[in-house]
Amino acid sequence: MQFDLYERPALLFGLVFVVFLALSSVVAIAPALDAQEKYEPLPASEPLSPKAAHGLRVYIAEGCPVCHTQQVRSLAMDSQWGRPTVAADYARLRGMSWWQETPGVLGSERVGPDLSNIGKRQPSEAWQLIHLFNPRAVSPWSVMPRFRELFTVDAEPPAGSVVVPVPQRFAPAEGKVVATERALALVAYLASLKQAPLGQPSQVNTAPSIVTGTGAGLYAVNCAACHQPTGEGVPATFPPLKGDPLVNAADATAHIATVLHGAEGRVIGGVKYPITMPPFGDQLDDEQIAAIVNHERTSWGNHVSTVTASDVARVRKGAAP
Repeated sequence: MQFDLYERPALLFGLVFVVFLALSSVVAIAPALDAQEKYEPLPASEPLSPKAAHGLRVYIAEGCPVCHTQQVRSLAMDSQWGRPTVAADYARLRGMSWWQETPGVLGSERVGPDLSNIGKRQPSEAWQLIHLFNPRAVSPWSVMPRFRELFTVDAEPPAGSVVVPVPQRFAPAEGKVVATERALALVAYLASLKQAPLGQPSQVNTAPSIVTGTGAGLYAVNCAACHQPTGEGVPATFPPLKGDPLVNAADATAHIATVLHGAEGRVIGGVKYPITMPPFGDQLDDEQIAAIVNHERTSWGNHVSTVTASDVARVRKGAAP
């Protein structure tokens, strides 16, 4: 009786399965294990806190890698997101349990911005929570879905809860938006996404970029999420730069200092803005800060004198320009 493999499905599929395992081991599993053994975390990187580790699970469960990457390519168009990614950036990632593989945070689609360095670009917890509740509240043309399941609406939020300062236009008619533990964990994970420098920890990211080398490009990446591309801000949430007295002051010292060192709780036009503006002096050099300041001082109808990198350097040292 002639042996015919195709007439014995159990043997056929068993053979295919063995070949599949062998190929997977050679092409995927072995290289991954080798990479984990070979690459050490960068000296300035930090392990995830328990809260951020919980946030990573939320990040995966909510499907964030479907639209967002964490891999900055060695292309000029990618340099707005940070320095090019290296293998050591992923050295701290491990399987989420004994039966789960290492989370696939690299992503392949670029529907949304790369998140490799989002913890430095947008460290505001309030902004991140508003963005998760309704992305259109801070980015009018965003196609990102709302993650309402990460929030509750309470008429009287419990003591100690985090109330999200959603702009009035997007806030519920009754009650206040309260962040759940899953929302706070996810934001903690996003805040942890900070590219460690390849050189000295204090090294400023000065990678050249044809995209962010201009004031408009730098503003788009670092400032527009809050202050909006139009410079009009978000009412009662993020202050406008269009017509702002500080931006239009003849003496640019306060304007430069704000971009360098950040701000909190300022009253502008009779409105108090409670959300903290992060400092940018630790991630942008003097020339880049000057480019942003000059863009703000000469856009949206603002028209005052510009500053130089030397002016920024003097303010950074605590002197007037």
